[in-house]
Amino acid sequence: MAGHSIDIRDLEKRFDRTQVLKRINLHIREGEFLTLLGPSGCGKSTLLRLLVGFEPCTAGRILMDGRDILPLPPKARDIAMVFQSYALYPHMTVRSNLAVPLEMSRLTFLQRLPGASLLSPRVRCIRKDIAGRVADMAEPLGLTALLDRKPAQLSGGQRQRVAVGRAMARHPSVFLMDEPLSNLDAKLRQDLRAEIIDLHRRSGITFVYVTHDQSEALAMSDRVAVMEDGEIRQCATPHEIYDRPDHLSVARFVGATAINEMPATVRLGAVSVNGVPLQLNLAGLPDGEYRLAVRPERLHVVDDGRHDFSLPVDQIEFTGNEVGIRCNGAQIGAGTIRVQLRPENFARLRQGRAAGERIPLGIAEGAALFFDASGRQVSALPLPSRRVQEVRREHAV
Repeated sequence: MAGHSIDIRDLEKRFDRTQVLKRINLHIREGEFLTLLGPSGCGKSTLLRLLVGFEPCTAGRILMDGRDILPLPPKARDIAMVFQSYALYPHMTVRSNLAVPLEMSRLTFLQRLPGASLLSPRVRCIRKDIAGRVADMAEPLGLTALLDRKPAQLSGGQRQRVAVGRAMARHPSVFLMDEPLSNLDAKLRQDLRAEIIDLHRRSGITFVYVTHDQSEALAMSDRVAVMEDGEIRQCATPHEIYDRPDHLSVARFVGATAINEMPATVRLGAVSVNGVPLQLNLAGLPDGEYRLAVRPERLHVVDDGRHDFSLPVDQIEFTGNEVGIRCNGAQIGAGTIRVQLRPENFARLRQGRAAGERIPLGIAEGAALFFDASGRQVSALPLPSRRVQEVRREHAV
């Protein structure tokens, strides 16, 4: 089954005087897994509700394979949606919950009445086919042994799988998921995350997934659209979102550990932070004041004397597969500076293995991100090695 492409053009949504969505423009490719990522209240769920037709838009258009779907009611849009709250029928079994969308689409009101199967061979045939479809759908979702249970007898993960199965029963071309894993424990979230990725791969359906969990977004998506205050700040692959954020707010939001920030001054390609000169030298960046940001895992411990700065250690955190070091960044005009190391690299340190010691740190090549006063990233390239010495002499003058 092939999914549909979706074009969102200049889409706006207001509730009274509050503008929730501001001129959203987004192209969702056929069959891709796109995640809307952002903090609570940024407009992610509202955008989903406009796509499925639960809310009217204030302005703009939504095209599916080039066709304007705004005039269509929800049932005519070929879109299925899974809610955070599951929205299962509590009085029905799993089997009946999965069968509901099939019965609604294939049987009339009279044909759905009790006893209709006894009077009509055609209804019996349709119900038999629906029962087979439900059984086929339950197997890959691990629900076969649960078909005769009611939602109250299921765990949170099992209920979520029923909700996913019921939405998939219609064979939609677009599948919307509104924070479907937020009510589950960590292990179950990881298991269902893998199941959803596999479901997308096997079905070929277009997925639009909403979450505030950046680890989910990076792990599951073909592309991620980061939203803030009703706008899309950046839409790109997970790798680009993490390594090359277009905006400082994106850099701050994405990442399991907060990105390090410090004030930077650029003069003739030479960079300093709070008066401390760095090894870094750049081309193409105008002189001025910037915000320099670097991921914790891209700060390296340097033992050969060519470090950028040396900071006192405040705290060390061991988390199993990595060691987090928190340093006091007052010397470079920053707050806490975070460093992430592999345990074996931490064990080899000569300095910085205890609180109070200083640790020499260097910024990995290509890891420094520069943002202007508006928060936009500005491009900068390392200077050729021959030019570095010239810039340093000019900087000294």
